Amino acid sequence: MKKWGSYAVTSPSEISHSKSLSMGGHPRANDTDTKTRAIFVLAAQQPPYAVYGNPFYDHAGFLNVHSVDSNGALSENIQDAPLDERSAIHGMVFNSTETYLYSADMWSNKIWTHKKLADGTLELVGSVIAPAANDHPRWVEISKNDAYLYVLMEAGNRLCIYVIDPETHLPTWTRTSYPLIPPGMDASFPKMYRSDVVFTSQSGEYLFATSRSNSPKLTGYIAAFKLGKEGQIERQICLNPTPTSGGHSNAVSPCPWTDEWLALCDDEQGWVEIYRWKDEFLGRVAHLDIKEPGFGMNAIWYD
Repeated sequence: MKKWGSYAVTSPSEISHSKSLSMGGHPRANDTDTKTRAIFVLAAQQPPYAVYGNPFYDHAGFLNVHSVDSNGALSENIQDAPLDERSAIHGMVFNSTETYLYSADMWSNKIWTHKKLADGTLELVGSVIAPAANDHPRWVEISKNDAYLYVLMEAGNRLCIYVIDPETHLPTWTRTSYPLIPPGMDASFPKMYRSDVVFTSQSGEYLFATSRSNSPKLTGYIAAFKLGKEGQIERQICLNPTPTSGGHSNAVSPCPWTDEWLALCDDEQGWVEIYRWKDEFLGRVAHLDIKEPGFGMNAIWYD
């Protein structure tokens, strides 16, 4: 959990390890007696195809940037972009041209903006503080036209809507947010919910977000939103309970080539489910138990 790894996909059912790299940045990040973990990785889809990784928990105040070889495997660390001493970034997202990177910093309670340079390294543009002290941004998603940034607040259990300044490329909160758990649940069950991830559908017409609970006695939730042509949220369609708490996961993964299918992962019991999105209703159509230790954090679609 203290390394970045790359794997070759040799067939739909087989992968092979190619290379691992240690976390960069703080000199104590890789020590066995520290809590620092390699938590999230984002691979660029445009040249030079750099890979961006986030250390988390303690000693996580750097964003690791890695080059790749001709096969796409990790090559070497080319930058440790400094953040705050207390930073712990989780989710990140590029704009459509992969020229600007937006990052959700849970522990510094910020959203960071970096410009991607020609060699894949990052140049700091700026950061903005989350609206509330207890928000703790965990995940970010961006509209198809790069006009809106959707920021999921793990502790705030809400989705905050930002507009992106076309000149500075910095996000500004619109003073609009939507609940990711039913009203009053945080008061009835304090500190029992943590919101998880947010993604748009492939068409950009819908947005899905999830929350988790800290107890198997309480379910998590999945929310769906209708987006307008400019990326603005027109309405919240639903806030449905999920089958379990979700454990550490409850992560939704919309299919990248159609709006019809979504995957949902659970690591409380260890399974993945497929849902059909039709006429703005979610219907579960498949369930697969996978009883492997630690299974169920995220699903990636393979075509």
